[in-house]
Amino acid sequence: MNDWQVVLLRIGAMFLVICLGWIARRRNYLAAETTGLLSQLVVDVAFPALVLTQMLRTVDAAALRANWLCPVFGGMLIVLAYVVAIPFAPLFCRRDQRPTFLFLAAIANWIFLPLPIAEGLYGAAGVRTTLFYNVGAQLVLWSFGVWILSDGKTIGPALRQLACNGGLWATGIGIVLALAFPALRGLETLDPRQASGVALAGGMLFQALTMIGSLTIPMSLLAIGAQLGGLEGPVHRLSKPVWGVLLVRLVVGPLATLALVWALALADIHIPVMPLMIGFLIATMPVAISCSVMAERFGGDVGLSAQGIFYSTFFSLLTVPLWFYIIQRLAL
Repeated sequence: MNDWQVVLLRIGAMFLVICLGWIARRRNYLAAETTGLLSQLVVDVAFPALVLTQMLRTVDAAALRANWLCPVFGGMLIVLAYVVAIPFAPLFCRRDQRPTFLFLAAIANWIFLPLPIAEGLYGAAGVRTTLFYNVGAQLVLWSFGVWILSDGKTIGPALRQLACNGGLWATGIGIVLALAFPALRGLETLDPRQASGVALAGGMLFQALTMIGSLTIPMSLLAIGAQLGGLEGPVHRLSKPVWGVLLVRLVVGPLATLALVWALALADIHIPVMPLMIGFLIATMPVAISCSVMAERFGGDVGLSAQGIFYSTFFSLLTVPLWFYIIQRLAL
């Protein structure tokens, strides 16, 4: 099976789960309060558990040497998409909409949508690499991203939020523990019949965290669908700014990433295949679901955010596998 077929299979399955969440919200099986609690559970509990156990499973000195640039690339993808969106903003939106337009074009869904695709393509190593990308993307989102959205007016509250980010804390703690105590990796395959009391307790904790972390992807997809189902504002008709967001987020941004990779290759800077492909996967993703909440919090255009999220998520079902098909045809 080719990579683009794996991507198509994964994103198709994910879209069905998202649809289930959308239907559940529309039929009030998941009310607004329940959806908020589900999202909070994913971000504050399940995702940190997933991050911690994946770091313990897969991180060693060799993995860090191979992936240390991923946080840098994660931030660069946001900055690159912002830069290429700048000339399009005056063509598609009013002056007061431009900060939101640029923010939506820059901030892709870099974690919860690409995570299962990366796992399907590269297994646990793909999950680890995606989590490394998350570090850089989070840092840039809560600094440069908020600066874009607020039109340069505020950044302090966002940095305080960043300091409380559970996923980043779990990444750091997981890396430190994996390097300092490599024997912890053996807790996953522990034989309880031959384990000491301390090892048995550690194995119980590791398996509990693994079970909690395994809820991340299905719960996040349900939450995404429910959030889409609860979006308020005119999502039924594509406005001119939304067309611009779709063009930049799903077409121009990935094309710029491809051009950057070619430029780096010409400069004899070669990125390992797996980090490169996962970075490109993130570059093709739709607008992040959190953009709607952030637009409301930092003075952005909430209606434009709702439309951008809804339609970019829908059209990415087609564009993401198409981009991977093109990459395979180009033999990248």
